[in-house]
Amino acid sequence: MTALRVEAVDGEAMLEQWRHVHNVIVPPAAMSPAEARERGERYRLENAYLGETLVGCSTVRPPEGEERVATVIARVLPAFRGRGIGTALYEKGLAHARGLGAGAVETVVLAANAEGLRFAVARGFAERERYVLDGESDEWIDLRLASFPG
Repeated sequence: MTALRVEAVDGEAMLEQWRHVHNVIVPPAAMSPAEARERGERYRLENAYLGETLVGCSTVRPPEGEERVATVIARVLPAFRGRGIGTALYEKGLAHARGLGAGAVETVVLAANAEGLRFAVARGFAERERYVLDGESDEWIDLRLASFPG
């Protein structure tokens, strides 16, 4: 099996790959290239590859607020799930959040993404809130890692 490689997004081509995975996994929140660029300026974005094949991406939002809450999101294209890729992305994102001084970690999952929700719960995340954004119909779930040794 080809080794998994996770790299920080660097340049327009990698940003477009990140955007592709994001938009496949969360179509209700599909981003334009400009929106993805803006995300790349604020957050750590990474892509995952098996050989030269793009298989997933991740986002780490830096800690904020009194509790220093970071957000870690791992996304894996459906054809590549169940191979440990999500776990590798998640663990790398969690380590990055720790390095930024996070006191707690959250994630967000589109409610329709049953696999993503199972993945988060299996790693110790507990649901905190369900909501629908103004003017939209898709439900989102915010979850927090129950135990986070920062």
